[in-house]
Amino acid sequence: MIRLLLGAFEWLGGLVLGFLEGLGGMTRMMVQATLQGAAPPYRIGLLFKQMDFIGAGSVVIIAITGFFTGAVFTLQSNLAFSMFGAEGLTGATVALSLTRELSPVLTGLMVTGRVGSSMAAEIGTMRVSEQVDALEVMAVNPVQYLVSPRLFASVVMLPMLAMTYTMLGMAGSWLVGVRYLGIDENVFWSRVFSYVDPDDILNGLIKAGCFGLILSVVGCYLGFQTRGGAEGVGRATTRAVVVASVTILISDYFITSLLEYGALAR
Repeated sequence: MIRLLLGAFEWLGGLVLGFLEGLGGMTRMMVQATLQGAAPPYRIGLLFKQMDFIGAGSVVIIAITGFFTGAVFTLQSNLAFSMFGAEGLTGATVALSLTRELSPVLTGLMVTGRVGSSMAAEIGTMRVSEQVDALEVMAVNPVQYLVSPRLFASVVMLPMLAMTYTMLGMAGSWLVGVRYLGIDENVFWSRVFSYVDPDDILNGLIKAGCFGLILSVVGCYLGFQTRGGAEGVGRATTRAVVVASVTILISDYFITSLLEYGALAR
């Protein structure tokens, strides 16, 4: 029994130490990438390449996901509001949900599946094939060369993708709510503009930027930690998606709390 308890404490302690070690390593990489990316030499070409890959390459999947999220949420909301004769609030409810929560979170998760895994796989392949070591031999800082462009591009492009998600979501909501369910169009849009404030949109964009930071740091860090050849690259890719997705969902609560507390304080 004592051995069982000791084994359980040992496992729990190893889990906590591993978490703290990973958190510290990711924080250190984030600070290094931010500081070194702001110092010369400026790699503008790499930055725009990553912006194109993260932003333009994700537009289609974000547009499809956003449109059908708005459409299905309109169906569900209208069903609930019809019980109280308040169908006119459907558009405003969908708009608030998209701008404040659904767009940044689902954009972060979708881009993590596409981009975060790619970052881990690409950098992990460079690590196991000793290309990262070759950069160091050529006096090129691997963090500035590989991480900084991806970090800055993610922080810039995620809010834009979240805005695209919201616009396509509202297009789906309008199509289902007005054209299919028969909600008065003037009531639909007047309630949207009455209830949605600029702060709601701003909070969603701030969240999206934070999620872009998270997925880029997690993907790059786990890529740098890759060991064990092709099998290690596969493990790093899977871990990057899982860790980044879970971190986004957990951090969403704390970011929302901070933003709401700040709004109340004002």
